[in-house]
Amino acid sequence: MSNKPKISKTEAEWRAQLTPTQYQVVREKGTERPFTGQYWDCKDPGIYCCIGCGERLFESAAKFDSGCGWPSFTAPLDAQGVTEISDNSHFMRRTEVVCSNCGAHLGHVFPDGPAPTGLRYCINSASIDLDQQS
Repeated sequence: MSNKPKISKTEAEWRAQLTPTQYQVVREKGTERPFTGQYWDCKDPGIYCCIGCGERLFESAAKFDSGCGWPSFTAPLDAQGVTEISDNSHFMRRTEVVCSNCGAHLGHVFPDGPAPTGLRYCINSASIDLDQQS
């Protein structure tokens, strides 16, 4: 994770920057419908960055097809780039994943991924952007 200062924006600034779907996902902890997001089946190389602040979060080499309908990664690019938070909403026990730099909701992490980590970072396409220049 970079040494840049944490991002702090007003809700009006977030609404001006994000599409309604992006806002609903990253600011209101929403979830896009499975198999509908831009990146769920994307195989292009690059780095997936936070839609809220541009923080580099996941590399395409860590992406795998989990069959769940959302982009899935075995690990973040840098463990400090994401923050994991206990989430007991919707009568479930899950671990929410947010951008450490701006607090954007990204998705959840589950302990059912492939080796080497055994983790599946299930991330909403609406919360990330693929930088193919990396």
